[in-house]
Amino acid sequence: MAAIDWHEGVWQLFNDHVDYARFEFGKKTANKWLKEMSEIDKRLRMYPESYTPEPLLKDRGILYRFCFLMKRFKLIFYYESESDTVHIVDLWDTKQKPITLIQRID
Repeated sequence: MAAIDWHEGVWQLFNDHVDYARFEFGKKTANKWLKEMSEIDKRLRMYPESYTPEPLLKDRGILYRFCFLMKRFKLIFYYESESDTVHIVDLWDTKQKPITLIQRID
């Protein structure tokens, strides 16, 4: 079972989105964020290579993958098989221009 490593600031970004959802839309929406993340976490731990490669980052030396969270956010990660670790590197809002993701993963 793979370990999960949230890179610096990404876990806080996720929590900021949950807090915003709670404030703007209520507890039910915030709980939906948490439930979806829990399901993603389980799948990442069991099948870390089961998600689609991120096409915007295909020319990197690392195979970045993504999964959708709340339909409009992409959780960006890569799997390191030697250490059996999933590295979560970004939570990207797909309403932003694609160049923002490319620049954030430098």
